[in-house]
Amino acid sequence: MATAVMDSELGSLVKVSAAVWAAMFYARLAAASLRPGAPRLAALLPVVALFCVVPFSFSTTTFRGCSAFFLSWLGVFKLLLLAAGRGPLNPTHPLHHFVFSASLPVKLRHLASAKPAKGVDPAPANESAAGKILVSGAVIPLIIYTYQFKNAMSRYQLLILYTGHIYFSLQLLLAVVHGLIHGVLGMEMEPQVDRPYLASSLRDFWGRRWNLMVPAILRPSVYRPVRARLGDAAGVLAAFLVSGLMHEAMFFYIMWRPPSGEVTVFFLLHGVCTAAEAWWARHAGWWRPPRAAAVPLTLAFVAGTGFWLFFPAMIKAGLDEMVLHECQGMVAVMEQSGRWLAGATNLTFATR
Repeated sequence: MATAVMDSELGSLVKVSAAVWAAMFYARLAAASLRPGAPRLAALLPVVALFCVVPFSFSTTTFRGCSAFFLSWLGVFKLLLLAAGRGPLNPTHPLHHFVFSASLPVKLRHLASAKPAKGVDPAPANESAAGKILVSGAVIPLIIYTYQFKNAMSRYQLLILYTGHIYFSLQLLLAVVHGLIHGVLGMEMEPQVDRPYLASSLRDFWGRRWNLMVPAILRPSVYRPVRARLGDAAGVLAAFLVSGLMHEAMFFYIMWRPPSGEVTVFFLLHGVCTAAEAWWARHAGWWRPPRAAAVPLTLAFVAGTGFWLFFPAMIKAGLDEMVLHECQGMVAVMEQSGRWLAGATNLTFATR
């Protein structure tokens, strides 16, 4: 059963990949032929619509979630920025660079011109992708195994378990993408997670350390336009509101259930607190906690509000059970593949 599901998903992946390449060929041609503005936007709307329905091509949460995040969120926002003549997509780039820049959750750049982002320590970007794959690949199975004991765990232990699963899954996914992009295309990508456990403020956590691909796309598409008209606080609130709504959309794609609103409230709460934090920081003489206290306070606030508002949206809908079931199916597929490979190897040696 698991093998049949995986075969179906891989077949869908091939079809979706072909559709994305064809759509981006058209988008690149349209963007090169039309000036930024309404005509270019109208020409790109069919591609936007395609990116929004792509996740429904898959049946598993893993493939639906990845395609929704890569294409329905980041890809759509990149296309909208392209319609306005801004953003990472450039129709003058070669087609394969254009396609990968649009469909992957990274901003690609040539190694020769790669520079670390402002405020981001370049050290994590220089770490071996293979090392991250090995570490994450070793930790994730342990987390999956631990899920069978979740009924005996406290709420705080479950929080640590879910947080670790998200963190190491993200690390594994990005390390694999980094290895493919670096090895196949000879290009580099900016770091996506920069030791979030060292964040000393909400601005530091959301803006410079956690899931950096999201603030990288929200800054030019939401924050800066709103800030230019209504001020910095409005820009921050708008960016967090859009992030919350898009997370609700991601959950809908993954679980096929209407949003509960809890995730939007989570991000709005963090938006209000981040804006207040920025307002406080503008007063040079006002008291600030030392870093030794700021780091645990920040992590406690993120974890506490996450357990209150973010994780319940997943648990109530049974996402943890879905992911566990799919992971168990993946393990079964790997076991069957291993047996088949071992049998084929034995047969080869037996016939010699």
